Amino acid sequence: MKKFILILILFTLIAGCSKSTPESTLPAGGTSTPVLAPPEVQTTQAPDVEEAALQYLEYWKTNDYLAMYSMLSQSSQETISEEEFSQIYHDVAVELAVESLDYAILSSFVDPSQAQVAVSINYNSLLIENLNRDIILLLNLNEGIWKIDWSKGLIFPELVGDNMLQLTRLVPSRGNIYDRNGSVIAAYAEAISVGLTPSQIKPNKEDKVLEELGRDLDMPPEVIYAMYEDYPPGVDWYLPLGAISLDAIEPRLGILESYTTNGVLLRNFDGRYYFNGGVSPQAVGYVRWIQEAELDAYRIQGYSKGEKVGGQGLEYWGEDYLAGDRGGILYVVNQEGETISQLAREEAAPPAEIYTTFEKEFQLEVQKALYGYNGAIVVMEMDTGRILAMASNPSFDPNAFNSDYYNSSFLLQEYYKTDQKSPFLNRATQGLYPLGSVFKIITMAAALETGEFTADDVYDCGYFFEELPGVTLHDWTYDHFLEDDKTPPSGVLSLTEGLMRSCNPYFWHIGLHLYQNGYPEAISDMAKGFGLGSLTGIGTLEEEPGNIPAPSSALDATNQAIGQGDTLVTPLQVVQFMAALGNGGTMYRPQFVESIHSAGGEEIFSFEPEPVGELPISSTTLNIITNAMIQVVDNPRGTANYRIRGLQINVAGKTGTAESGSGESHAWFGGYTYNQNENKPDIAIVVIGENAGEGSDVSAPIFRRVVELYFNQVLRYYPWESEIGVWYVPEDDAE
Repeated sequence: MKKFILILILFTLIAGCSKSTPESTLPAGGTSTPVLAPPEVQTTQAPDVEEAALQYLEYWKTNDYLAMYSMLSQSSQETISEEEFSQIYHDVAVELAVESLDYAILSSFVDPSQAQVAVSINYNSLLIENLNRDIILLLNLNEGIWKIDWSKGLIFPELVGDNMLQLTRLVPSRGNIYDRNGSVIAAYAEAISVGLTPSQIKPNKEDKVLEELGRDLDMPPEVIYAMYEDYPPGVDWYLPLGAISLDAIEPRLGILESYTTNGVLLRNFDGRYYFNGGVSPQAVGYVRWIQEAELDAYRIQGYSKGEKVGGQGLEYWGEDYLAGDRGGILYVVNQEGETISQLAREEAAPPAEIYTTFEKEFQLEVQKALYGYNGAIVVMEMDTGRILAMASNPSFDPNAFNSDYYNSSFLLQEYYKTDQKSPFLNRATQGLYPLGSVFKIITMAAALETGEFTADDVYDCGYFFEELPGVTLHDWTYDHFLEDDKTPPSGVLSLTEGLMRSCNPYFWHIGLHLYQNGYPEAISDMAKGFGLGSLTGIGTLEEEPGNIPAPSSALDATNQAIGQGDTLVTPLQVVQFMAALGNGGTMYRPQFVESIHSAGGEEIFSFEPEPVGELPISSTTLNIITNAMIQVVDNPRGTANYRIRGLQINVAGKTGTAESGSGESHAWFGGYTYNQNENKPDIAIVVIGENAGEGSDVSAPIFRRVVELYFNQVLRYYPWESEIGVWYVPEDDAE
């Protein structure tokens, strides 16, 4: 019976299996033969260990230390905190100046729940080339996820126990800066700081002391005296005067030392030295200490903690050239700082040298030409865009950033820090000003190009402008009439004569007419076409774009027509379009670097003129404007004739007096030469005197001085000078 039951159960199981089979094979006789189904086997595969390793390495490459830490095994996380882990990797990247990291899987071995992955790591260091290490990643499978068993050896195999990496950075000397002829502007030098305690000067020696100091510092004695004449008597106030390189002063050092009993103080120092007290200091710049907040950012670029970097101008822009390529020696040290082994060594490479576009002596004279006024002068070669001079006042001594320079603390803490006139601002490229009547050139261009006006259209230029309902504006001639010089109104003028006389009512009329007759943005569009309201692209120097708004009312349009309202420009923008007016219409990108040379003498960069566009005017319009600018200077009624007459160089220009919003007006003069001297390329010059008064009275004479300097003409005294470089002091104030 039991045997029968077992047979029955077996038969039932076989039948059940046969029913579950989707298909049967029938023999030729038609009898069905049951087939057993294969067993279903389910397995869970371990994740790809190489993919896990690659993910970890990619997190490392992107400095995602938090994600790296999340891949550590629990036992590893118990030995080190996330913060400590991240700090170790950050410190290694900084110490080695790692710019990037590359990796590759070499091999892998998996033993169900454990694995080893051999990895090649390439640290792309800015200090040491070919810094490679092979490491072994140990991984454990935990709940289906590979986790890293971490140790410091996964950074460098040599970092076992308490061992650490230590890098000695090899730093080259900083590259020199020269003028275009190779005259040094900034370099390492030994120098002497010079200062004066006026209360210690014996009365019978004062003239001689000032004479000797003035000779060595290239300053008129009267200027030095003016610097301390208001000091209270009997108080030992120190006056920092400047610095002189030891090579320059050595032949006369004994003479200066003989006056140390008469208040003269001399102190030696060395380091990065800016000759002549700073040649175009805002443009050339200075070097400064790396600050604590930016230390890591610079160290990862290869710098050391105690280094200086470019802080402004060419020194800042040219950092990559002037700093050279740093090297380093990489050691493994123990916890006591003792060297265990040297891993790598890379020598430093010398820096490049930068040559500017200006000549040092001319630049220094242009700086002196601005003495006594805050403002700027820019001189540009008309047919190339080469900057020949750039001066900005008030100025500063870039040697002040050398803490070994005795005058440093006095200058930085007392003079520059408390000076509200921003001596570090490069007014030539960053100073923003209303352009005043120089803007009338642009208004004239818009008037002619729209076809609404011709050069011969006349307008009666009286004292007042009353075309705006409820508003009365008055011409500059009326201001002069009130000042008792009885200047009459200009009378009936053609458009050309309107620019020559700088007639405000004529240009107000143009601005209002265009605004009301379908050309509301013609003037602002023309200004933008002249390069105003946008960066010039000088690149090497910090600059501001300015502002050329579209007028939103008739009053706005009227004000804009004479360069007032919200219109703001930089002197560099103005010199760019002045040069274009003089050269036939081509706008050149201003450039400040003549060439860059490697330490081996190879030329890395060489100046080439870069046209960036054309003035958006016809040749006819251009000729009308330039002829009017010539009349500004040559015609006896021209606003600059009185100041420019007698100059033996052909020039064209435009005066400008711009309301500043506070104090006196800003004084402008912009123009160019058309001398066509094959040995002296023609130049464009722009001068602005902040709150200095009228352009014809102040900036036109300065413009003339610059022309005289450039073409080696005899210098004419300024109206305010008693001699070249010395301001006239009225007899009532002489005591």
